[in-house]
Amino acid sequence: MAGLFRLFSRFPLAWAHALGAVLGWLVFLVSPVYRRRFLDHAAQAGLAPAQWRSAVAAAGQVLTELPRLWFGAPVPVVWQGEQAIEAALAAGRGVLFLTPHLGCFEVTAQAYALRYGARQPMTVLFRPPRKPGLRQLVQRARARPGLRTAPASLSGVRQLVRALRQGECVGLLPDQVPPQGQGDWQPFFGRPAYTMTLAHRLAQQEGVTVLLAWGERLPGGRGYCIRVQPVPLELAADPAQAGRQINQALETLIRSRPQQYLWGYARYKAPREAV
Repeated sequence: MAGLFRLFSRFPLAWAHALGAVLGWLVFLVSPVYRRRFLDHAAQAGLAPAQWRSAVAAAGQVLTELPRLWFGAPVPVVWQGEQAIEAALAAGRGVLFLTPHLGCFEVTAQAYALRYGARQPMTVLFRPPRKPGLRQLVQRARARPGLRTAPASLSGVRQLVRALRQGECVGLLPDQVPPQGQGDWQPFFGRPAYTMTLAHRLAQQEGVTVLLAWGERLPGGRGYCIRVQPVPLELAADPAQAGRQINQALETLIRSRPQQYLWGYARYKAPREAV
């Protein structure tokens, strides 16, 4: 599989995105379960077809751009709102990046590591794939200067806390469904969704700046725009209220670019048992 990934990593980004668009529509058309979930979630958010149609193709592009991001030449990146990062780093504050399933979430951490990793590294939370071969592939692909990984476990959480206390940066996907006992049910586009409490726990660490960040996929294979902005409100001390605030901030962000959100992600599923 590594050889196949390296072969596809040589494709121009425009080719990878064109192939991903075809893949996205193919899965949408042949999988009634996926299509129903996609449409249900888009309807839950009150979207018209013109607003979600491009997201069908974007879902496939999430997969086909990975070989280039993992093993290919660096992709073109521009920034918007990076002043918030620079201000936090200059003040010696840890930074918690909240990145939803919007656009290319893989590129955000890479772009940070390339630009800022020498000043302060970033640690990202991830769930290792269950297949050993794929797990090794992902670990090799994500290993790069200025970028560390922490498993979705108690030891991984401790690693994230240590990083923030040392003035480093942490990234996670706050709209990912956590295991049982690691979240609570909060509204997301008006429907209860099991929402992680980890984001709030990390945000409550002393001296932490919380930022929203995502990688917008630019048309024509021109690369990505890393968009960064502060969370609109100061997060409440109460975990449940903070969870609602984070979900509301994510909703606003997603509504700004619904064409690039993963509406087919099983956001409202029941959490799995913790291991």
